[in-house]
Amino acid sequence: MEIETNLSRAAEIARGVLRLLHDYGYAGVTEMTLANGRRADVAAIGPGGEISIVEIKSSVADFRSDLKWPEYRPFCDRFYFAVGQDFPQDLIPEETGLIIADSYGGAVLREPDIEKLAAARRKAVTLRFARLAASRLCQPALA
Repeated sequence: MEIETNLSRAAEIARGVLRLLHDYGYAGVTEMTLANGRRADVAAIGPGGEISIVEIKSSVADFRSDLKWPEYRPFCDRFYFAVGQDFPQDLIPEETGLIIADSYGGAVLREPDIEKLAAARRKAVTLRFARLAASRLCQPALA
């Protein structure tokens, strides 16, 4: 039951994050696999081509058991954690961004350190993003 609740909570946070990003002019997708095999909860591309990754944490236990989040950093300009309003914010590392979200929207409480991607990496991530988004749009037509 707890796992089901965490999955539901994560889905609500993801929905709010996508709405927030959209308000800032970003296009986002969920569950994007990166070149290193890790899967970003939310990846988004901004109006200027900047790439953000958002890691969703539905509980303190989820956060504490996740040691892989630094492996997302080489694939984005900005890295955020997104959590619910009741999450203890002091657990989130200072160098990362912090988003508070629910199913209706969200707010950026802290911007992350910016680490600009190299041109070749940016192109590869953008291409992966575009192919994933396009394949999801085509799925209903192929069914």
